[in-house]
Amino acid sequence: MITGSPDLNAARRAVDLDRAASETVDVLVAGGGITGAGVALDAASRGLTVTLIEAQDLAYGTSRFSSKLVHGGLRYLATGDVATARESAVERHLLMTTIAPHLIRPLGQLLPFVPGVSLRQHATGAVGMALGDLLRMRAGTSRRVLPAPRPVTARTARALVPALAAQGLRGGMLSFDGQLVDDARLVATVARTAAAHGARILTRVRAVSLRADGAAAEDALTGTRVDFRARSVVNATGAWAGGLDEAITIRPSRGTHIVLDARDLGHPTAALTIPHEGSISRFVFALPQQGGRVIVGLTDEDAPGPVPDVATPTEPEIAFLLDTLNRVLDAPVSRDRVRGAFAGLRPLVDSGADSTADISRRHLAAESAGGFVNVLGGKLTTYRRMAEDAVDLAARLRGLPATPSRTATLRLVDRVIPHDTAAPTASAPLLEGLALTRAEVDYAVRAEGALTADDVLDRRTRVGLVETDRALLLPVVEAIVAEILAEHD
Repeated sequence: MITGSPDLNAARRAVDLDRAASETVDVLVAGGGITGAGVALDAASRGLTVTLIEAQDLAYGTSRFSSKLVHGGLRYLATGDVATARESAVERHLLMTTIAPHLIRPLGQLLPFVPGVSLRQHATGAVGMALGDLLRMRAGTSRRVLPAPRPVTARTARALVPALAAQGLRGGMLSFDGQLVDDARLVATVARTAAAHGARILTRVRAVSLRADGAAAEDALTGTRVDFRARSVVNATGAWAGGLDEAITIRPSRGTHIVLDARDLGHPTAALTIPHEGSISRFVFALPQQGGRVIVGLTDEDAPGPVPDVATPTEPEIAFLLDTLNRVLDAPVSRDRVRGAFAGLRPLVDSGADSTADISRRHLAAESAGGFVNVLGGKLTTYRRMAEDAVDLAARLRGLPATPSRTATLRLVDRVIPHDTAAPTASAPLLEGLALTRAEVDYAVRAEGALTADDVLDRRTRVGLVETDRALLLPVVEAIVAEILAEHD
């Protein structure tokens, strides 16, 4: 039962940081991505006391750079990983029906039958969609939530994606999956729900070292060192986990997307699913987004060396995505039509495979030599199960008084932006042609924990995906954020 406020802001952070530094909590979580936020919610909803620390901002790393799908694991079926596909289908069902139906919508995904897609890819794609539908049924997801896959005519295919090549088009297969309104918003919403259950969510607090009973950390806003004490500690820092446990061997995989204007694909109402040349298990997706955008992704490339705070897309990856997309279009999309690009690092556990594409997406929760719990691998769709396993292990190892996990039946809080009738300009766009409003900025700072204009543009909204839009709005948003924060000084 929710007993507190979900609102995260600078004033609450200051109070919670002081209190967290002077107490011993049941669970200390390092990492404010979807896994860390999920662990905080799972533990807090079981009645445990929780502090989460994040070096940057919520969803700063990998979690905001996904394809924004809550998917049933078509790719995993294609590679024979039925267990991962089954787990994905179950977690998708929970998210779409109970946990976050307000954040997810069904999205049609079209596998076009065009000359650029081989007959073998047609057949295996259709079989995979049928098997995926079987998993949907076994997970209990009704066809009102996710319609059954079906063949479509060439005319219907072109109506769904008007930019599809007409010559040689022989229809396609249409299946359905879940699409998030936004992945970064999911992270913020999970964190806010955890806060409503009493968790302390502390961004800009960097873990310097972890131990079985706490962590040494630094408040990035003041430079002050802080020592946190806890009965159990969970390392949920993803691709950066090795920096807190040298025994971990992470093999990061870079997943790159590009951002296009929806008009360049004729304002599609379904996503395109395009197999890689010669492959039956790897795909590029062109996914319609809010705000008149389409994101196209994604790659799966080894990213050796030091792990950067934010990964950088490469020109060869951008060219690969365009080339794959253009194989099925009537008119090619040129490089100068790309409005933005972004990349995230998957925190894969090194299994010795030749390619990161061959590494399992199954997650791992294990005790470290230092006595804390590492939770690694996995993917956005299965964050809840990852978190449950991590808290189960921490509770068992440290003897925590935890009740069974409740998150399978726990709905996330709603995002309700107040409408001020006395100030109608708050709901008007800050700049003509761009959708961001004063009310959204205000809500991001007062309720969603944004502390800077970057937080607002890049993680509470997704204006930052298009650099030109970001540059136009940055000074306006900086002024608003500064004005709001000054109220608490």
